[in-house]
Parts: sequence; C-alpha cells; structure tokens
Amino acid sequence: MTPTNKRSKSIIPIESVERLIHFIRGQKIILDRDLAKLYGVETKTIC
Repeated sequence: MTPTNKRSKSIIPIESVERLIHFIRGQKIILDRDLAKLYGVETKTIC
C-alpha cells in the first residue's frame, strides 16, 4: 500500500489533525480540548 492510499483510508482526515498540532518548545503537542473534540468526549475524560 502506498502512503497516498493509506492516507485516504483515515477515519479522521489527516489535514484536520495536522491543523491541531502545535509546536511548543521543540515538541509537537495537541491540546486536550482538541483531542477531546476529536474523540467526541469531554475534556475531563482525557485528563
């Protein structure tokens, strides 16, 4: 399977996830509120 084909089978579009990734102090992070939104749960469920 080529990388292009693998990307098209994602449940959540990769572009959506890439927009949520922030680069802080040399680390890639996703805020808990954004992660909760992706999973459809409340923030307190993730923490």
